[in-house]
Amino acid sequence: MYFRYGSTEVEYLKSRDKILAEVIERVGHIERKTDPDLFSSVVHHIIGQQISTKAQETVWKRMEEQLGTINASAVAATSVAELQSLGMTFRKAEYIKDFACKVQTGTFDLDRISELSDADAVKELSSLKGVGVWTAEMILLFCLQRPDIFSFDDLAIQRGLRMVYHHRKITRKLFEKYRRRYSPYCSVASLYLWAAAGGAVPELKDYAPKRKKPRKVEAVL
Repeated sequence: MYFRYGSTEVEYLKSRDKILAEVIERVGHIERKTDPDLFSSVVHHIIGQQISTKAQETVWKRMEEQLGTINASAVAATSVAELQSLGMTFRKAEYIKDFACKVQTGTFDLDRISELSDADAVKELSSLKGVGVWTAEMILLFCLQRPDIFSFDDLAIQRGLRMVYHHRKITRKLFEKYRRRYSPYCSVASLYLWAAAGGAVPELKDYAPKRKKPRKVEAVL
């Protein structure tokens, strides 16, 4: 399953921003996979924190082979040590186990999340161990397919904004200006900014100031 969007979202963004419209024309329709199962999406995102996509998928495949269907009951019945042996850190294994137990006992109501506003859903999800605001926002976008997600904490989004609009730095104030411009279809704008940041438009470059190399100091003997 892919993130759903079409001409309504695209034409709105084009009408609001001529520069982004050029990027949209160059890139074309973007297919980004989504995970409609909220439980597995949370687990998948916890696993993927601070590791490569390839490493994330390796761990995920091992979990599927070991547990079969990845749901609350299967994970809750698995020890932290067994989870860690699949290739994740001990802390991530603890977070995933804790999440599964909370869902199984009803301490955390997964079904309620889809009924909440974006802000409240982010707050609820980020109350879980191992789930920060950025992770919660990505879950809203790539699992619940919320249409208006725009994450300030996403470094690739900031890079995409710098590249598309020739900014040297993305401040919170500047970021909010673009959020207002793209809303209510920030999620689709995010897809195109990610594409730009990933090199989908080759002539775009990152205007962030280059870090100065430390000066070499010769020792005086």
